Amino acid sequence: MNTLFRPLETFVGIPHGLPGPGCRAAILGVPYDCGIHPTRIGARDGPASVRRQSARLLRRFHVSQGDFDPMARLGAVDCGDVALVPGRPDLSFPAIEAAAGVILDGGAVPVAIGGDGSVSLPLMRAAAARHPGLVALHIDAHTDAYEEGEDDVPWNPATQFTHAATEGLVDVGRSWHVGIRGFTYIGGVKARAERLGFRVVTTEDLFRRGFAQTMSEFRDGAAGRPVYLCWDMDIFDPSVAPGVCTPSWGGLTAREGIELMRSLTGLNIVAMDFNTVSPPQDVQDMAAHLCGHMMLEAMLLLCRQMGLAGD
Repeated sequence: MNTLFRPLETFVGIPHGLPGPGCRAAILGVPYDCGIHPTRIGARDGPASVRRQSARLLRRFHVSQGDFDPMARLGAVDCGDVALVPGRPDLSFPAIEAAAGVILDGGAVPVAIGGDGSVSLPLMRAAAARHPGLVALHIDAHTDAYEEGEDDVPWNPATQFTHAATEGLVDVGRSWHVGIRGFTYIGGVKARAERLGFRVVTTEDLFRRGFAQTMSEFRDGAAGRPVYLCWDMDIFDPSVAPGVCTPSWGGLTAREGIELMRSLTGLNIVAMDFNTVSPPQDVQDMAAHLCGHMMLEAMLLLCRQMGLAGD
């Protein structure tokens, strides 16, 4: 055993490399943020922080969820980070789309770590190019379907789903924003997303109807279509995930977030991302640690989806 060199820091210690035979899922770091948030910049360091905190998650066998190692069952690898330039979407978005395309063409589900929410757009472009009829399930405190930016800055972390709709990347009539809550800078945000064709489920709606019933209705609407899962860490309350780009009080507890993730069984998830972990604001690395846990929960979900759980 070589004791002179420490291995590269990968998510929960999985092998570093590109998808090969037997690989069904691949981690992709997307160290990008637009750099335009008025008070919180730093999500570009999210992938490194999540990987670092994943060292605390090396216990991969879940005592009540099948007692198996999902990373091994999936043959998962960590591809590393996309080579990009934060703050330059013109340079970075094509690189992100191309990197996700390599994973998809290799037969694996890309599991991306952002980065601010804008990274979902190039990732959805890659998924939509290979999976016609793509449906988006956006778990977030915000719709991110605001008016498009100025001509010189057309992309920002509040418009990725506007672009997804106008570019025809997703079937908006079957795509949902789930967990929307709190105060906004401008009025009419929910109505605008609905005019684009999205279904908007507020946090109040989610708790009133229940996770299982809500996701059962989404599953019926998706009807076996390929699904892009976008999980913004600000779905959680700042008390459990303080280090996010745009915190909003009244979010989910850790227990509730795990329950919501487990309610997504039966979907055909073809790509996903976990975004907005912002290390400069992350007290005790809580958001990064929780993000790593949610990624492992998503890996269990993929195992069930692919018939690898053995239940």
